[in-house]
Amino acid sequence: MKLCRTRAMILFEDTTTISFISHVYKPPSCPLLLFKFKYLPSSSILVATSFLQNLKIKTRISFDQKLREGYIEINCCSESVDKHKRYEEKFSKMTITPKISIDDGNLVVHGKTILKGVPENIVLTPGTGSGLVTGAFIGASSTSRKSLHVFPVGILEDLRFMCCFRFKLWWMTQRMGTCGKDIPLETQFMLVESKDSNDNSPVIYTVFLPLLEGQFRAVLQGNDKNELEICLESGDHAVETNQGLNLVYMHAGTNPFEVITQAVKAVEDHMQTFHHREKKKLPGLLDWFGWCTWDAFYTDVTAEGVEEGLKSLSSGGTPPRFLIIDDGWQEIGNENKDPNVVVQEGAQFANRLTGIKENQKFQKKKDDHAPGLKHVVDEAKEQHKVKYVYVWHALAGYWGGVNPTVAGMEPYDPALAYPVQSPGIKGNQPDIVIDSLSVHGLGLVHPRKVYNFYNELHAYLASCGVDGVKVDVQNIIETLGVGHGGRVALTRSYIQALEASIAKNFKDNGCIACMCHNTDGLYSAKQTAIIRASDDFYPHDPASHTIHISSVAYNTLFLGEFMQPDWDMFHSLHPAADYHAAARSIGGCAIYVSDKPGNHNFDLLKKLVLPDGSVLRAQLPGRPTLDCLFVDPARDGVSLLKIWNVNKCTGVVGVFNCQGAGWCKIEKKTRIHDASPGILTGSVQSTDVDALTKVAGPDWNGETVVYCQRSGEVIRLPKGVSLPVTLKVLEYELFHFCPLKDVTENISVAPIGLLDMFNSSGAIEHFEVNLASNSEVNIDQSTDVPVTATVTLKVRGCGRFGAYSSQCPLKCTIDGVDTEFNYDGPSGLVTLTVPVAQEEMYKWCIEIIV
Repeated sequence: MKLCRTRAMILFEDTTTISFISHVYKPPSCPLLLFKFKYLPSSSILVATSFLQNLKIKTRISFDQKLREGYIEINCCSESVDKHKRYEEKFSKMTITPKISIDDGNLVVHGKTILKGVPENIVLTPGTGSGLVTGAFIGASSTSRKSLHVFPVGILEDLRFMCCFRFKLWWMTQRMGTCGKDIPLETQFMLVESKDSNDNSPVIYTVFLPLLEGQFRAVLQGNDKNELEICLESGDHAVETNQGLNLVYMHAGTNPFEVITQAVKAVEDHMQTFHHREKKKLPGLLDWFGWCTWDAFYTDVTAEGVEEGLKSLSSGGTPPRFLIIDDGWQEIGNENKDPNVVVQEGAQFANRLTGIKENQKFQKKKDDHAPGLKHVVDEAKEQHKVKYVYVWHALAGYWGGVNPTVAGMEPYDPALAYPVQSPGIKGNQPDIVIDSLSVHGLGLVHPRKVYNFYNELHAYLASCGVDGVKVDVQNIIETLGVGHGGRVALTRSYIQALEASIAKNFKDNGCIACMCHNTDGLYSAKQTAIIRASDDFYPHDPASHTIHISSVAYNTLFLGEFMQPDWDMFHSLHPAADYHAAARSIGGCAIYVSDKPGNHNFDLLKKLVLPDGSVLRAQLPGRPTLDCLFVDPARDGVSLLKIWNVNKCTGVVGVFNCQGAGWCKIEKKTRIHDASPGILTGSVQSTDVDALTKVAGPDWNGETVVYCQRSGEVIRLPKGVSLPVTLKVLEYELFHFCPLKDVTENISVAPIGLLDMFNSSGAIEHFEVNLASNSEVNIDQSTDVPVTATVTLKVRGCGRFGAYSSQCPLKCTIDGVDTEFNYDGPSGLVTLTVPVAQEEMYKWCIEIIV
C-alpha cells in the first residue's frame, strides 16, 4: 500500500502530544488516518486517544514499548470526519504560526537561526495557553535510563549572549560570549541576541530557561564543539529517566526586559510550583534603614553588642528601623572543634544545632525569667524604635544541620548525611563548606518532619517578638537528595515546609532567602519575596567590590522575576562605601549596613536615610540597560555598567566603572585581573530607562531634565540626545531623568527631588500641573503678574528640594505656607528647604506657582 507522507500538527489539549506526532499517513481511498509518533510516553498517548474518543472518533493504538514509537489509527468515517472538521474549523481561527521552530535541523526564532545541527532526539513543543504562544519547550530523549544525562541541542556561533551561572554552589554571576564553548557549567539563565545585517530588521531577544521536570533539574552548558548542551540530573542514582519533554523553555521578542518577564510568567503558568515576584507580599522592612550584625561581630555577636550597635547608629541621626541578628545567636555544639577544620570569618561549618533557643550570650540577667532573646528584641523595639527584628538560621538549622544525638532533636528524626555535588558545581569553584561537611556530615532533619522543626523554631522566635528570619545556606539541600527522591524533591519539601511555617508565624511574610541561587528552590518558592542577589560584601577583599555591583545587576535580570533582590549589607566607613551606597540606592532593595559600633560615615548615610529611619526606595529591581546586556563591564576594559530603575514620577540611571576584577574560570576564584583599570567614557540618555514612557504618561514628548546627583548639574535634554560620562574605577554617577511637562509654549516644568539624597527623585510621590482657571488672579500686587499654573508635588523627606522651571516661579509654598526659594536662571533650577516632619513617612505638599 502506497502511503503519502506530510508534515502535520493537530491541536490536542495536552500540548506535549503535538510535538511527538510528527507525520501523517493517509492510505488512498481509505477512511483511515495513521499518526506516527516517537518518544511519546504512555500518559500522552492516553491523553491523545481520550481526546479523540471524546469527539466520538474511533481509534486504535499500536505501540512498540522498546522503540518508544508506534501509530494511532483513526477511523475517518463521515460522521467522525464532520465532527473533526467542525473542531478543526473552530481552532484554525485560534492557531498562531509558531515563531520558534526546528527547520531543516536548525532552531529558528522569528526567522533567525539560533542553533544549527539540532540532533534528531531533540524535540520542540510549541507553547499554548495564555502567555505561551510566543514560546516553546525543548525536550530530549535517550536510549538508556540514567540519573544524569547530557543532551547536545545544537551549535551556537556568532551570536552575542549573556548568561547567569553558578560559579560556586551558593551563588551566580554573569558571563558574556558569542559561541557555545563560552557557556559555563551550571548556566540557569541565558539571553541571546539575534539580528540580521539588514538594519531595518528588528533585533530579536531569545531567553532560555532550563526548568525542573518531575524529579529532575536541567541546566545549560557548552562544549568544545560550540554545542549548547542540556545537563539533566536527579541527584539520586536511584532516580532515573531516559527523556524529558519540557526541559528548557524559550521565549522571544523585541524587548528583552519584557521577554524575560513574559517567559518567567509563562513558566509559572506551566509549572504551577512557584509565583512571580509581582504576586508576592513584600515585607515592610524594605522601606526602612537597617543594621545587620554580621560584618560587625561575625559569630561573636552578643546581646550587649546588639544594644551598642543600635545606639551608635541612632546617635548620628540615621536610626535603624530593622535589625538582623545574624549567625552567632543559636545553641550549637562544639563537638567538632578541631584546629584542622577550616574556619572563615568565625564560622565553623561542621558545627550543628543543639536546640532552638538562644545561646548563653543572649541570656540577659533579668528577674522575670523571660527568654533572653525576648529582652533583646523588646529593648530594640521599645528603646530604639526598631520596627522589624529578623534572626538568622540555615535551611538545615545550622551549617552542619542539627545534632542527631542530643536530647530534644528526636522528634525531627535527624540522621547524618554526606553531600554529593553535581558535576557542574565540581567543575566550577570548590567550596570550604562542602569540604568540611563531606568529612563530618550534616545532621539532616527528615523531610517528613521538617515542617515541625521549622514551626517550633519559628513559633518560639515569634513568642520573643521576632518578625522574620534570614534563611541561609539553602543550596546545601540539593547535595543531600540521595535516598530522598533526588535534589528537586528534597529541596521542594524543605521550601514548602519553610514557607508554610513562615506564613503561620510571621504575618509580614518575614523571610530573606540567602545562599539560594539554584533553580530547585526558585521554581519551588510561592511565597518568599526577598532574595540575596550575589555573593557577600567582603570588606577586606579588594577584588570583591566591583564584581559585587555588576553581579547583582546581571543576576537581577533573572532573580528579579522571582523575588525582590537584596544587594547585601555594606560598611558606611570603607574606601568603597559611596560606590556601594549609590548602587543600593537605585537597586529597589533593602538598604542596611553592618558597621561596627562607632565606625560610621554619617554624612554618607544621610544620603540614604531620612531622619525617621525610612529610605527612598526605587520601584523596581535595578537591571542593566539595554546597551549593557551583552558587554562585560567587569572584564572587557572598555565598558561602563549602567543600571536603570524608575521612581514614581521619574527614571534613574546609575553608571559605574566596575572594571578590573571578576571570577576566573582558570583559577576558579574571584581575583583582580587588572590592577590599574583605565578611565572610561560612555553616555546616557532617557531611553536607557526602559519603563520611563510608562512613568511619564501618554502626552510626554521625550524631553527630560537630567539631574546629575554627584556633580549637582541640571541639564535640559532634548529627545534622542545623550550625555557623556567619564569615570575612574570605583567611581559612579547617578542620573535622574525627569520628564519635562509643557505648561504653555513658553513655560515647562519638571520634578527633581531631594538634591542631597542619592535617589533624589525617589522623594517625589506625586506630580501634577493645574492650569489657572482665571488668568486675572494676581500673586503679587506690586507686579500684578497673572498666574498661569500651579505645580503640585507630594514630597517625602527633608532638606534641599529641587525642581525645574523654564521661568522664575511667582512663589512657592510648603503645606500652604509661603516659603523662600532660589532660582538659577541658566539651569532653571528652583530650590527650597523642606523641614523635618514630625510624623513618619509624612508627605509634604509643595506648590510652585508659575
